[in-house]
Amino acid sequence: MTTLYEAFAKQVQKTPDAIAVEDEVRSLTFSELDKSAATVQALLPEGIRRVGIVMDHGIAQIAAIYGALRAGAAYAPAEPSFPDDRIRFMMDDFKADCIITQAAYAKRLEGMAPLVMVEQDIQATDVSLVPVSVKPDDLAYVLYTSGSTGRPKGVAVMQRNVIQYACAFNYEFRNGPGDIMLQHSVCSFDIFVEEVMATLLNGASLAIPSSATKDDMGKLMAFIEDHQVTMLSGFPYLLMEINELPSIPTSLRLLISGGDVLRASYVDKLISKVPIYNTYGPSETTVCATYFRCQPGTELEDGTYPVGHPVLGAQVRILDDDLKPVPTGGIGEICITGDGVSRGYIGNADRQAKYFIKQADGTVMYRSGDLGYELPSGDIAFLHRKDTQVMVWGRRVEPEGIENVLCSCGGVKAGVVRSYLDEHGLASYLVAYYVANEDVTEDGLRAEMAKELPDYMIPERFVELQKIPLTPNGKVDDKALPRVTRNVA
Repeated sequence: MTTLYEAFAKQVQKTPDAIAVEDEVRSLTFSELDKSAATVQALLPEGIRRVGIVMDHGIAQIAAIYGALRAGAAYAPAEPSFPDDRIRFMMDDFKADCIITQAAYAKRLEGMAPLVMVEQDIQATDVSLVPVSVKPDDLAYVLYTSGSTGRPKGVAVMQRNVIQYACAFNYEFRNGPGDIMLQHSVCSFDIFVEEVMATLLNGASLAIPSSATKDDMGKLMAFIEDHQVTMLSGFPYLLMEINELPSIPTSLRLLISGGDVLRASYVDKLISKVPIYNTYGPSETTVCATYFRCQPGTELEDGTYPVGHPVLGAQVRILDDDLKPVPTGGIGEICITGDGVSRGYIGNADRQAKYFIKQADGTVMYRSGDLGYELPSGDIAFLHRKDTQVMVWGRRVEPEGIENVLCSCGGVKAGVVRSYLDEHGLASYLVAYYVANEDVTEDGLRAEMAKELPDYMIPERFVELQKIPLTPNGKVDDKALPRVTRNVA
């Protein structure tokens, strides 16, 4: 098996003059991107093994990633918008030998690790440096995801994991020369890996809009049209926004949803215009472990889409608490084996032992902590996390199941249900947040939900929002949801 830089170098040899990356100002061919990566490699201290990357999104950021890989180093990316303490924790935990950044962030990063400055106007030069050899089992990158304790946990992904995922992506979607992927995700989320690695390693190109463009749906659609973007991968809420547009760019041939639950109502207008896939996979399994092609009428009774069949090289099983298979249709934990299962967590042996289970045949199984079941078709349906049940009025409830009912109510465009503890920290209560696309009333929502739910599962409070607040990753920003106290009889 090859390594990441070796796979990239092969593509450089195949299509040296094809466009690899482009932004709103310029573009680089595969050959020029490789030379820019060599320029970065030349700036790095010799013998380094771990490189932090804290940069604005753009061509230079991609060159920095491949420059680190060229130098035989693993990298850990962080968004410059992260709080300084979070970046410091990440770089310390990763044990970064140096940090590639830009002058704008140098002062904030002082003292974390030696800094290597790479600006956005990086030029392709004829630096003749031999790439440092690494092995397929060597570390490629560490992604820091939000831990339940508030401290980020570092997921260590190997070279061969990413190579396998690029192959799996190509097997399903047949991307290659002529395809252009939008770079929309933040660098600290695994969709970014899909955008960058599964694109460039398969000979397709990457189009990178500015932050201002990404923040304006009209400008983003114009960018997609102008740059003839063919593929877009993002969170369900991004697809929901596109769904509301009167038309979409004619160049788009594929929309991929991942990272959260995809509801049929989010894409009811899009589904007849362009192929849409729903995907599932924790960062611990590199990117996606399953794919599902959404078709009209394939949604489940709760209005969500299945997450589908295992990707090439992955095996997905539904197991009980004793890690024994459950019958088809039975609810159990989604457990994943295969070439995408990463090395695990850095510096967290207890968590590693809990979720990464060594099998008798020597392989490693990842326990996702997610519940699901297998459909008669063989597709997997995702339900919710094992640990999200709360006690309401002495009974166990699953907020995500209630959320599905809320989102199926007439007039509700999007909704989330969250549980909170009362002011005494003793009793849990439910709050429904929703965005309406027509006039709805709280009494009307309660009555409609009561057709499917018992009284104790009906949220105590309903809050109408203009928009569901999202984190930079594209997930619901729970901290930005307005906190309301429970009803007092």
